[in-house]
Amino acid sequence: MDFRGVISQRFVKNFLPLPALSKFRVGQTLPDFELSVVGQRAPIQLSNYRQRSVVVIVFTRIFTEKQYCPFCYPHIVSMVVAYKKFAQLGAEVLMITSTDMRQSKIVHSDLGLEMPLLVDPDCSVFRQYGTGQALGAPLPAQFVVDRSGRLTFQHLFSFAHPNASSERLLWAVHNASR
Repeated sequence: MDFRGVISQRFVKNFLPLPALSKFRVGQTLPDFELSVVGQRAPIQLSNYRQRSVVVIVFTRIFTEKQYCPFCYPHIVSMVVAYKKFAQLGAEVLMITSTDMRQSKIVHSDLGLEMPLLVDPDCSVFRQYGTGQALGAPLPAQFVVDRSGRLTFQHLFSFAHPNASSERLLWAVHNASR
């Protein structure tokens, strides 16, 4: 295993455990954010999707371009496999990582991601959304936002259920599209 790059400024800032805390209620308009995207010049803003599509926000935990969270790697793979199903339902999946742009480009390429991979190396959006943190990286979380920008589903990390399955997120998108 290659552990180069694991100990970084991001690792130190996210070392102490902070629990995931629900900051939002279902029906609440989620706060906007703007993040850089791997392979795109222009950043993405959440508000750009209002009135256009349901959005699945997938905060994922990647330590470096070579070290994935053992809970998140299978989840990322399942989201890659299900991506076309989300698109068929009219939803966009925005995956957010705390790795820097260099690392994120490698992750994007290695995993063959079709969905946008947004880069949040200072973890500001992870914190804004209350995902929590532990052992050097923010924790995973998933949110489904309807076309009006309102929260319809959220899943925050727990050891019993680290991530909402792609099937559960597809269910949530179907319900948000009604």
